Amino acid sequence: MELNLIFGISILGLLFAFYLMRDVLRRDTGSAAMQEISDAIKQGAEAFLRRQNRTIAYIAVALAALIYILYAFVRTPTEHDPASVGQLALWTTIAFLFGAACSVAAGYMGMWVAIRSNIRTASAAMKDMNSALQTSLRGGAVSGFFVVAMSLLGVAGLFALIRALDVTNDVTQIPLLIVGYGFGASLVALFAQLGGGIYTKAADVGADLVGKVEAGIPEDDPRNPAVIADLVGDNVGDCAGRGADLFESTAAENIGAMILAAALFRANEQLFMDQELTLIGVLMFPLVARAFGIIASAVGIMAVHASETEDPMNALNRGYYITSFLAIVGFFIAARWLLGPEHYFYFFLCGVIGVLMSIAFVFITQYYTEYRYRP
Repeated sequence: MELNLIFGISILGLLFAFYLMRDVLRRDTGSAAMQEISDAIKQGAEAFLRRQNRTIAYIAVALAALIYILYAFVRTPTEHDPASVGQLALWTTIAFLFGAACSVAAGYMGMWVAIRSNIRTASAAMKDMNSALQTSLRGGAVSGFFVVAMSLLGVAGLFALIRALDVTNDVTQIPLLIVGYGFGASLVALFAQLGGGIYTKAADVGADLVGKVEAGIPEDDPRNPAVIADLVGDNVGDCAGRGADLFESTAAENIGAMILAAALFRANEQLFMDQELTLIGVLMFPLVARAFGIIASAVGIMAVHASETEDPMNALNRGYYITSFLAIVGFFIAARWLLGPEHYFYFFLCGVIGVLMSIAFVFITQYYTEYRYRP
């Protein structure tokens, strides 16, 4: 049941992302001059990402072959291995490649929408603030939903596949077979962040030096080709790169929590029996909790509306508070359902503290960056 719930909510998350994408893409694209600049940014970003992903693919395949060779022929087997030498090498390699592919897909979809929502946000800002706010927020949310939903689908899908194929008789060993998924995602995140970041900064400095210092062109003037390159870098680095980075973090957290749950079961099986806990339920707890977060985020995004006289930050905060509250409720349901009546509260309390700390950091950031506060 837990796996079905994760698959169902993750698919709903992807469908909601497509809904947001469709909503953004049907909006006005502005004047011909705006479209000309947007098309240049779009072409540059897509060309950069195609070249970067091709390089990542070559390196990922080479590393996957190396991983298989090391696991199959170099590494010394131990009695604690989750499967036979061949199975361990095969599934680690498959998980590595699958994690890299999912990370690339999530990052690309985020950037694909971003380079198309930019011009629509600019056009909406010429009409009213609420339209601009919703266009930008929903365009950015597409990346977030793709990252979380695909991460959950990838981890849960590999878990279900290995279990269905009966690769190992011990369910607690399955998380060890999908560790490669997180490392594949980490590889893509590394290249996406470094490649996009270096390109962005090089274009930014070049645009300032040539435009303002040598040619006397105002900053961010589209007549300066380096400005277009800088904006391309912002999209590939801050959208695709950040998406891959978040995907890697999400996947690693999920797999790490599953490994800890499996270790807890092996250390004290009697505790699980006394509390009438199911092993699958405890293993799936981090995935279920994050799946409920997808629902909370969807409701929070749809709740963001601002009037013409309202500070847009207030509308964003309102959506954030709704999301945080629903996330706490979802975390409580997951903990109470999967972790038993005696110990769930401690895990739930940890989750509440995490949510409250995130709210605190939002306030701290606003205090030091918003115009309403002195610093």
